[in-house]
Amino acid sequence: MTAKIGLEDLKTAVKTAKPMDSSVSAEAGAADAPRVAKIDAQGRSYATGKRKNAIARVWIKPGMGKILVNGKSGADYFARPVLQMIIGQPFTAANRAAQYDVWCTVSGGGLSGQAGAVRHGISQALTFYEPDLRPTLKQGGFLTRDSRIVERKKYGQAKARRRFQFSKR
Repeated sequence: MTAKIGLEDLKTAVKTAKPMDSSVSAEAGAADAPRVAKIDAQGRSYATGKRKNAIARVWIKPGMGKILVNGKSGADYFARPVLQMIIGQPFTAANRAAQYDVWCTVSGGGLSGQAGAVRHGISQALTFYEPDLRPTLKQGGFLTRDSRIVERKKYGQAKARRRFQFSKR
């Protein structure tokens, strides 16, 4: 999220700016700056996760490890063990199992896409709550949005690539 800078803010910044030392670059200073946790007034961190056509809005806060998805428990909503494993992967990678409560709303897509969206949202929210976990989750590939989506159907064809059967006569 980038903040909008007004014209007056820009003018005051230019007036008060000091000349930069040529040996120190702006990129090096930004990379060394510590990340700050993004926690709201209720002690939660929020993130949005996406996969295929599914979108998950995820809130995490310290707790006993309860997961609520659309008002149901995580085990009831994602009945297949593979999907339960997928949404628990960020916690196991960060060694934070049963330390955070998760509350999320998910819509669109099927159950597999929704589980991936919840996993992506949990990973993002964990990095907002504990910025030190970012390298661990990034190495596991949990912060990267899986951008693969269904290819659109083309006109004059049966499916996206499947053509109608050719008839010679």
